[in-house]
Amino acid sequence: MSAETATVPEVKKSEPLFSKKNKKLVSNPLDIDNPITVQVLGICSALAVTTQMKPAFIMALSLTVVTASSNVVISLMRNSIPPRIRIIVQLAVVSLWVTLVSMLLQAYVYDVAKQLSVFIGLIITNCIVMGRLEAFAMGNKPWPSFLDGIGNGLGYGLILMIIAFFRELLGGGSIFGYKVFAELGIPYQGNGLMLLPAGACVIVGIIIWVQRSINGYREH
Repeated sequence: MSAETATVPEVKKSEPLFSKKNKKLVSNPLDIDNPITVQVLGICSALAVTTQMKPAFIMALSLTVVTASSNVVISLMRNSIPPRIRIIVQLAVVSLWVTLVSMLLQAYVYDVAKQLSVFIGLIITNCIVMGRLEAFAMGNKPWPSFLDGIGNGLGYGLILMIIAFFRELLGGGSIFGYKVFAELGIPYQGNGLMLLPAGACVIVGIIIWVQRSINGYREH
């Protein structure tokens, strides 16, 4: 073959690690595609573990680690998982990461791990985790899957921390256990409603209303 007729193979440019598309995987779940306020997933834990900010933070961090790690593993295995047993494989992978996270919490923050109790174990069947594995990790490469897991974990955690902030402040007059009103010399008995699941429902409803008003969302 002559030099004139020889063809140079086309080199495919790899997508930047933090391309615009990849950045949206992290940013969208924080607002327009939030797992709690838009997808209405993970509501149970949002009502149950948000009476104080510390356990809410640990719960959010735990779910983020489990979601991101499980997404990567399933993405790496996606081409070798038989379709008929994919849910079983997903549950096995999530169970492994939840067990590791649970052991770490018991080793380093035992008081919070005891307070969260069964809710850490229930991450195994959390709709957010299983939903991202099935909807995203099974069809995408490891890096985007990792970012998707981080984004949805942060979106979940953001709402948890907002709920916990108002519930702890209005319910007990404290933030991360620090007695705000007492330090300011303001007598405050606390609002018992904020310590009940009904109080969390009210706050979630307000967050959804504010978010949809800002984004101009309308029901179709």
